[in-house]
Amino acid sequence: MNPVDSADLSLTRRELLKAGGALAVAAAAPTAKPIAAIAQTPKRGGTLRLTFQADPLHFDPHQTLSFVTMVPLSFAYSRLVKVKAGPSVKPMTYPVEPDLAESWTQLSDTTYIFKLRKGVRWHNKPPVNGRELTADDVKYTYNRFLTITGNPNKPVLEYIDRIEAVDKHTVKFTLKEPNAWFLDLLASTSTWIIAKECVEKFGDLKKVESVVGTGPWMLERWEPNVKLAYVRNPNYFVPGLPYADSVDVLIDKDPASRLATWLSGKTDFGPEYQQAVRWLDAPVAKQRKPGLQTAEYTWFTSGATGFKLANPPFNDLRVRRALSRASNLAELYEALAFSQGHWTPNPAVPAAFAEWSIPIDQLGPEGRKLYEFNSAEAKRLLADAGHPNGFKTTVEVPGSVYGPDFDDFVQITIKNWKAAGIDADLKLKEYGAFITSTIFGKFDSMFLGLRGAWADPEAYFYRWFMPGQPLNVWGVNDPKLTDMIRLQRRTFDVAKRKQVVFDIQRYLADQALFGVDGSIRILSAWDAHIKNYMPNNGFDYGGRLMAAWIDR
Repeated sequence: MNPVDSADLSLTRRELLKAGGALAVAAAAPTAKPIAAIAQTPKRGGTLRLTFQADPLHFDPHQTLSFVTMVPLSFAYSRLVKVKAGPSVKPMTYPVEPDLAESWTQLSDTTYIFKLRKGVRWHNKPPVNGRELTADDVKYTYNRFLTITGNPNKPVLEYIDRIEAVDKHTVKFTLKEPNAWFLDLLASTSTWIIAKECVEKFGDLKKVESVVGTGPWMLERWEPNVKLAYVRNPNYFVPGLPYADSVDVLIDKDPASRLATWLSGKTDFGPEYQQAVRWLDAPVAKQRKPGLQTAEYTWFTSGATGFKLANPPFNDLRVRRALSRASNLAELYEALAFSQGHWTPNPAVPAAFAEWSIPIDQLGPEGRKLYEFNSAEAKRLLADAGHPNGFKTTVEVPGSVYGPDFDDFVQITIKNWKAAGIDADLKLKEYGAFITSTIFGKFDSMFLGLRGAWADPEAYFYRWFMPGQPLNVWGVNDPKLTDMIRLQRRTFDVAKRKQVVFDIQRYLADQALFGVDGSIRILSAWDAHIKNYMPNNGFDYGGRLMAAWIDR
């Protein structure tokens, strides 16, 4: 995916345009203030210190899609290809580069050959004990990925027909049908290459002892509610990397405590997800930390509203449009401490994808109207749909992990809905239960959560709106939409595929299957002594930190 140049699109209440075609915005381009670390000689040693919001649910990448599992795994595992990292990669761009594969060849629309690096060693820990990685490991990993019961990440690879170990260092993939996103999907942070010995010994990969990979660091220990401690892998296959001897990921559920820890010099990176600092806290951080380095960009994370089309009143297009017209995004993103007015409107594909996210002014007339807050219009739509007095509903939300800004998002959203006549009774659900049941359709009426788990654009319409997908909780089964989704997968010409993806987003907005939405334009921050680093969207913390070094 190539970077694009576009204007700063942070919006405040005063800047939110009210007319139908006036939301003429494109994806927000990142701005950063990196130092010239590339020209300096790297220093080896030291400990990279950062905070994280919660303990892992467990350590099996084929049993969850939660970020609290995937981020910790990113320090210890590798995959065939990955999203390139480092200061040369602008946030909001996602170029794919080799990881365990040193090269690949596309023989046809459905056949790919990957050549593995030779001499790659597993971590020198039992039960794998440092043996060489082979093509059989790749085949085993993806066969387990595709066959294990309940893998929520299965859509990443479900179109694969077979995987063959041609020889010790060659893997052949044959797809059931063409998929132009294949390499992007292989770079997903659910496709870590795992060791058969660990599954055989532990029964699954949920135990911390099962974390044996080929990545830059080795997981030394996990102290629940305290920290994850990693040590340098001395046999990492990239010569000289990682530079840091260790990584400490401090577990702290309290945002105020995480901020205090950072400001006191006990950690090296902004205290929130993606090393961000809340905009409300940015002034004091810049004052307390001379030489603080920052990058401002739009992140993937945004709200997710779930409902079931088969259940009235959500089967009525007017009701779905009313939900959006009742939602005041400007108020929401000005109120949050995280955003303080810094945000970007999202269509179905998050604006953080830059070139793949349709500008709001290129939606159809009805799609553009979704982004125009108008409580009176929402009431009119409800009345036209037979609900002159509104309606009552319930909405499930996770009661932990996402933090106080998410709680504020929920409260403001429900308040705005109620002003238009949509009276939503809030039902809190434990995070683990929410992420394993609610988002897969086990809810009564509605849910409010977060989306932003995937670094491939099509996930945001394929996994949510394709018939048969476990995350299609709406129950969408629209032949026209399905045909467009299939067409874009078969379209290898990037420009033509982009137009199909834009058409999909227009259609979803017109049908109010994806309502009004936005993402924060976050401020990632790292201390002056951290060199050769640049943040980006996604769960691959380890990939972005392995070439960083500490200058003290």
